[in-house]
Amino acid sequence: MTNKEIAAKFKLLANLMELHAESSFKVRTYQNAVRTIEKFAREFKDMEPAEMMDIPGIGTAVGGKTQELLATGHIKVLDQWIEKTPPGVVEMTYIKGLGPKKIAVIWHELGVENLGELLYACEENRLMLLKGFGQKTQDNIKEAILFFQDQAGQFLYAQVETLALGLDAAFQEGLIQVAIDARLELVGQVRRQLPVIDKLEWVTTLNEIEVRSLFKQPAIQQLYPATEIKIVPSDNQGETLLFKCDKLPDLYLIHSVAVDRFEKQAFLCNCSKEFEMAFIEKYKDNLTDKDWSDTRLFDKLEIGFIPICQRESPVIIEKAKAGPLPPSLTLSDIKGVIHCHSRYSDGGQTLAEMAIAAKEKGFEYLMISDHSQSAGYAGGLKPERIIAQHEEIEQLNQSLAPFKIFKSIESDILRHGDLDYTDDVLASFDLVIASVHSVLKMEQQDATNRLVKAIENKYTHILGHMSGRLLLSRKGYPLDMEKILDACAANNVVIELNANPRRLDIDWTYIERALEKDILLSIDPDAHSIRGMDDIRYGVLVAQKAGLTARQNLSSFSLKEMEQYILNFKIK
Repeated sequence: MTNKEIAAKFKLLANLMELHAESSFKVRTYQNAVRTIEKFAREFKDMEPAEMMDIPGIGTAVGGKTQELLATGHIKVLDQWIEKTPPGVVEMTYIKGLGPKKIAVIWHELGVENLGELLYACEENRLMLLKGFGQKTQDNIKEAILFFQDQAGQFLYAQVETLALGLDAAFQEGLIQVAIDARLELVGQVRRQLPVIDKLEWVTTLNEIEVRSLFKQPAIQQLYPATEIKIVPSDNQGETLLFKCDKLPDLYLIHSVAVDRFEKQAFLCNCSKEFEMAFIEKYKDNLTDKDWSDTRLFDKLEIGFIPICQRESPVIIEKAKAGPLPPSLTLSDIKGVIHCHSRYSDGGQTLAEMAIAAKEKGFEYLMISDHSQSAGYAGGLKPERIIAQHEEIEQLNQSLAPFKIFKSIESDILRHGDLDYTDDVLASFDLVIASVHSVLKMEQQDATNRLVKAIENKYTHILGHMSGRLLLSRKGYPLDMEKILDACAANNVVIELNANPRRLDIDWTYIERALEKDILLSIDPDAHSIRGMDDIRYGVLVAQKAGLTARQNLSSFSLKEMEQYILNFKIK
């Protein structure tokens, strides 16, 4: 164990002790030891115990724990502090610029216990509500978290899409110089529009020498210089090249195949393993290597075209055999912005700014849904603030017509399933989104009953981010999904497809079951800023995987249709 590694253990010990408000004298002892160990010329592992303890700033206490660490790989007291601290909070101590005092405030006052929750809190401007936290501090913390997460092995689709497409464009430009007749195509998880990506893949007819030459082309060297390229065995009658780039995730694959294998390999890389196995088993005797092009394959088999994003479950194959699949919705099908926050709660812009931006983006209406009164951490609206907001909405609707702002709220679902306003307050809204924001750790039965009761509330229009998950950082609470879906179907409650790329909740794998029960979905950005409205696109990509159509999506309703929907709901 090097001095740097030893110092890191004592730094963590000092941070956790300070986080838990341990004696400042003890904290300083270990902080001083960290600086001493880091700067010491000799390696501590090569020193005798007595020699080590004679070093100023080390002494008996630190020296003894160092010997314990070198002998066992552990420091008992450090392990004890780690056991007292949520793993996600321990992880926060590794974020540059985020010291123990700030972590303690974030943990205890916001209830945030991991990096995903903290990043989401930054995006919702919640840190700015805390004493000692300003815009700059929040931005710095957000930037540091993103940098830290970029070193991990998995990424949100939204994090890698631009990089993947940029590298693909650079490949195509360089390809002309290397082998003008060669082919190279982006395939895999990005093309399948998976919410979480752990690798980027291409298929090419270039050989290893040509791929290495490709990486030497100016278009790629300038933007994405490869730091390492190596060959691994492949089962595709070719070879797979692994390469690393400083600006991209850890694993990138280029599948190098013969020209006559290109179409088939590209097709197979664009499927889940489950889909691939079922498809090959069903059609292996009907196809040659030359038949696998998307432009020919489905016509030859006389089945409906299956988009790449839907090549996940074998069930879709049977649907395609019955005829053309219904066209999935597109971004242009979204007519209004449902679920947005303004400065009335924790949004970054005023109500007027959000409305004007939505109108300029071509939407017909905005459903402003600020946080409710239980969300004190987010500046939730007390009844008197609701009155003020509604008055402003009425004034803005006069000046922005025919564009319309609807009066909505994101009402907290309390522990036992009640919404956090009285009926007369809830009745003042055009639309109510019911969401869970607190008490996230519940047993499945309790969590399910909680949501079912909220769904059965006569004022609930939409169930917001139903599982409470944050991708790559927080699992959703355990739910009996069948009971939730049945409750939504029975009470005509819409299920939100929260388009924030860190949520994408409801998970796309449940959407088909919801549609079978005739439940409406609603692709909503949960935007806390004007820029957040653009997250609708990520919800659309997920909806396309599930085959959601415009008629099955509430936010695809025109203004007139939305007004009629609200009227009919109130009549009920």
